[in-house]
Amino acid sequence: MIYVISKSFKPQFNIALEEYCFRTLRHHDKVLMLWRNEPSIILGKFQNTLEEINMSYVRENGIHVVRRISGGGAVYHDRNNLNYTIISNEDKGSEFDFKSFAGPVIEALESLGVKVCLSNRNDILINEKKISGHAQAYIRGRIMHHGCLLFNSELSALSRALEIPKDEFISRGVKSVRSSVDNIYPHLAEKITIEEFTDCILHQMKLRFPDMEEYLFSDDELAEVAKISTEKFSSWEWNFGHSPKYTIKRKTVFATGELLVCADIKNSVIENIYFDGAFALNNSGLSSVESALLGVKYTREDIRERLHQFSTDCYLKGIQINELVGAIVD
Repeated sequence: MIYVISKSFKPQFNIALEEYCFRTLRHHDKVLMLWRNEPSIILGKFQNTLEEINMSYVRENGIHVVRRISGGGAVYHDRNNLNYTIISNEDKGSEFDFKSFAGPVIEALESLGVKVCLSNRNDILINEKKISGHAQAYIRGRIMHHGCLLFNSELSALSRALEIPKDEFISRGVKSVRSSVDNIYPHLAEKITIEEFTDCILHQMKLRFPDMEEYLFSDDELAEVAKISTEKFSSWEWNFGHSPKYTIKRKTVFATGELLVCADIKNSVIENIYFDGAFALNNSGLSSVESALLGVKYTREDIRERLHQFSTDCYLKGIQINELVGAIVD
């Protein structure tokens, strides 16, 4: 068994490093990876990005949004939580023994004076509040199990970033299961840093797997990880465009009336859109606005660029371009 301690806080790099270990280091039967991220939301592979995040808050606070290759729901990361990844060669995904790997984590917490238990979903709980969730991926005899330990995260930021949008979504995207959460730090008998907590988890893992050795990546391997980070996990196409097809309905109230925007979105591109409300002054002209938005990426920047060719006041009384953009997308 080998272990990897990532020195990067960039979520795009860490998710790429995790995937590299999963897909490429197959000659190692078991891999443990410990890593931390800058403020970020990590989405499940089959989720609709905009359905799971508070886009306005995420944008204003510079929070990264990255889609992982495993299923499950969206989670919030910052530098005060510890993420762990366990990779194992298994004939069948169902044969992965989560408890054997959760054991050292639970033992480390108990050694710090924290009483925890496992839920029936294998979440780790303190007083019935979740401090660690998990997700899995399985590819050709190899399983990856990962989770995050909320050590001393900013829970108010977590709550705001994962706030459910008010818009109406119709989709087949996997929905996150919202749970009450807590940090580990307030329950510690003796306060320690996140770095000391990481060392404690690693120490317990070494007691359980005494042959475990650190894996050091070559320059060529790190270059490959950086390439995956840039080309895949930093791309709009993966993080947003990979979302399943969905329909969104947004209602905005202006001083002069109410505007309803309905849009069908496929691969995060507008496939169909229409406006309704008390603003239409020229229905044929408004149809030309709708037609112009077909095939445009469902982002503020792309929609604004396309709409600048129109004088919206000719069709929607009292609404300026930036206001219309905000009515269409966060």
